[in-house]
Amino acid sequence: MNQTDNGWINHPSLQHIDASKLQMLLSMADQGRGMKQNELLPFLMAAASRSRTNGTAFSREETDLILNVLKQGRSPEETARIDRLVSLVQQMQKPI
Repeated sequence: MNQTDNGWINHPSLQHIDASKLQMLLSMADQGRGMKQNELLPFLMAAASRSRTNGTAFSREETDLILNVLKQGRSPEETARIDRLVSLVQQMQKPI
């Protein structure tokens, strides 16, 4: 699977996730494509906030499933980068 391949959206392990949530993810991926790393974190934080506000937030289980699918076929470096980004987003969401 490459960066521009949206085939992951049809992965069998994601079949129980609401289609509107998956469409939202595709839209976010399109919007975030080409962003620099320093632009990506604020973009993801804003998207997470919007999804909580409009009731389309992903459960922990859904998030883990999606991340596992996205990591398939990636290099160890890409997988580590995904893990770092997820960790940063989670840290930013914790109340102070």
